[in-house]
Amino acid sequence: MKNTFRRLPLAVAISLALPAFAFAQETTLGRIVVTDTATAANPTGVAPGTVQALRPVTSDTASLLRDVPGVTTYGAGGMSSLPVIRGLADDRIRIKVDGMDLIATCPNHMNPALSYLDPANVGLLEVYPGVSPVSVGGDSIAGTIVAESKAPVFAEPGQGVVKSGEVSAFYRSNGDAVGGSLAAALANESFSVSYVGSIAESDNYDAAKNFKTSRETGRIGHELPLDEVGSSAYKSRNHDLGLAFKGGDHLVEAKIGFQDLPYQLYPNQRMDMLDNEQLRLNLRYTGAFDWGALEMRAYREKVDHFMDFGADKRFIYTKMGQPPRAECTQAQEDAGICAAGMPMYSESRNTGVTVKADVILSETDLLRLGAELQHYTLDDWWPPSGLGMSPETFWNVRDGERDRAGVFAEWEKQVSPQWTTLTGIRYERVSTDAGEVQGYDPNATTSHMNSQQKTEAAAFNQLNRKRTDDNVDLSLLARYTYDVNLDVEFGLARKVRSPNLYERYTWSSWSMAALMNNFVGDGNGYVGNVGLKPEKAHTMSATFDWHAADRNWEFKATPYLTYVSDYIDAIPSPLSYRTYVPGTFNVLQFENQSARLYGIELSGRMPLGRTELGQFAMRGQINYTRGKNRDTGHDLYNIMPLNLKLALTHAQGGWDNAIEFEAAKAKSRVSDVRNEIRTPGYALTHLRTSYTWKSLRVDFGVENLFDKFYYLPLGGVYLGQGTTMRLPASGGAPYGIAVPGAGRSVYAGINYKF
Repeated sequence: MKNTFRRLPLAVAISLALPAFAFAQETTLGRIVVTDTATAANPTGVAPGTVQALRPVTSDTASLLRDVPGVTTYGAGGMSSLPVIRGLADDRIRIKVDGMDLIATCPNHMNPALSYLDPANVGLLEVYPGVSPVSVGGDSIAGTIVAESKAPVFAEPGQGVVKSGEVSAFYRSNGDAVGGSLAAALANESFSVSYVGSIAESDNYDAAKNFKTSRETGRIGHELPLDEVGSSAYKSRNHDLGLAFKGGDHLVEAKIGFQDLPYQLYPNQRMDMLDNEQLRLNLRYTGAFDWGALEMRAYREKVDHFMDFGADKRFIYTKMGQPPRAECTQAQEDAGICAAGMPMYSESRNTGVTVKADVILSETDLLRLGAELQHYTLDDWWPPSGLGMSPETFWNVRDGERDRAGVFAEWEKQVSPQWTTLTGIRYERVSTDAGEVQGYDPNATTSHMNSQQKTEAAAFNQLNRKRTDDNVDLSLLARYTYDVNLDVEFGLARKVRSPNLYERYTWSSWSMAALMNNFVGDGNGYVGNVGLKPEKAHTMSATFDWHAADRNWEFKATPYLTYVSDYIDAIPSPLSYRTYVPGTFNVLQFENQSARLYGIELSGRMPLGRTELGQFAMRGQINYTRGKNRDTGHDLYNIMPLNLKLALTHAQGGWDNAIEFEAAKAKSRVSDVRNEIRTPGYALTHLRTSYTWKSLRVDFGVENLFDKFYYLPLGGVYLGQGTTMRLPASGGAPYGIAVPGAGRSVYAGINYKF
């Protein structure tokens, strides 16, 4: 079965290409192509100008969503934050990058989907929150994020061969971050070839003041200042090559992407990413016909991922009570005297095929149909490294598989000039499985390092591990235009998500192993649960959109309510030999419970006036989310407290300027079972300015202008330095310190187009 599926994309690619070449000379380009947008469910997009302004500010594409109402991010690595939509994060969101469903191949989710798209290559970034159409949903309960790289450019008729390019560079003072990008394209009327390459590198960033009491890193001769956020450095290189052919209303694209990430350190994880390589091939065909439009896609992704302790974390481990060592030889490892790190490898293969069609039924009726296949395999293993982590390889997930097959139908109808409706149904079958596992010493006659590895591995291997979920999504959206100044959107949806492989198939409650399985940054260890059921969310929302007839000003209010049955939360692990202790780190297990989330988003913008000094305007938003576990009555983890953003903008000629203000209330509602850390409220100010000539743009600004100290409400617990492999009771990293935000940072950027 595996080999058959792996050959499928090549066959599909050939079938995609043939229609395009067959029709290449028959018509001229100009009619519609398949899109994911629906007029009854308009997404919130990040404007190209916003992307351009933030490119010198951040190397993290997910952070470009910062001004989308209801969207925040979990703190992670400097390039890999995890998006949150209305309190639901990570795998609960469907994230499509150039139409591909990319999956984090890491027990800490260090390589999420958006980390493979550099901000310099973002062409489209949209969010469908909550009640998303079934045509863009599937295997998610929070909504959908659609990200696309820059579209191919072709010459106009009679223009001949066109050449274009872009070069950019940036610098940020906090962390001494530097980077840049180069883009080039060559095209005529029917063929286009393009390249985009980018690099980014940063040292650790500094908080606005001291936030810890120890300088020690666990490495002899290496200490960190008390205001330095350890393990926040990163370095990456991205390359994307695109080929495109068009003829008439038909387009064939091939995109090849490669990411080489030498390191990305994590201040809220016990391990660091010390190598990540992704190679992807993405083939796409789109065409327009008299009956509508068609899109077909096939893609293949290969990820090789490596983790160990980075430069700010203890690398050489000795037995309890023994002093640190500067080195550990292979002979000493074999003798059980010490361990040189804890190498962890993950490898995945991801293959997908999609077919979508827009069928025009009448002037007021549009039918969308689609089918998708995805095959994902995962191996996660930890080679021996001494000090009991030997003599064999620990298999965290072995021969993991996650297959999706889905179909959908969606009907959009303009009922009247005032009413537009969108109804859809989606069916998916998600099958998961994993092979037998083993601990470091599968032949141990007694429990290994008090971990019960042999017993737990044997119990896991006896289970029937194959699971098949039949998931049905439903959505109903309606848009009512009351008059030229008011639109109202209503939505109801049922969304279903199946557990990921780490949630189902990680098996060891040994604290050291469990601590390595954590993608929420809270410092706890997690054990999987083969019996997990899919999460089922029922959501209702409404958007009241008041605006000027020309959209010169607008104000939106969106209340929402979501009930989630079989919500995957955590409980104290019944398998762990350690007793659950409040106020510190523990070993937890994933468990189905139920949850309720509700909130409201308020956003708006308006002009303030136009004078000889330029045009002045204001924009802002207020977001509130509340999440409860209905089984325990406790608050859900990492819910962003009440927050506000306000910006005053000015434009005059080539100048664009902004003063931005953001504030958040103290996070006092926290997850009890996770011993989540409370954070105080804060208020920050940012300053931005840019000037644009015909081909040149220069950006300058200051983040956190007044150097205010604050903790990241969704940043997790600080594990950026020290003995992170052990719990505090065993001399490990302390509990109770949240990850602080960055202090003042002056940035500059330059962009030249040719």
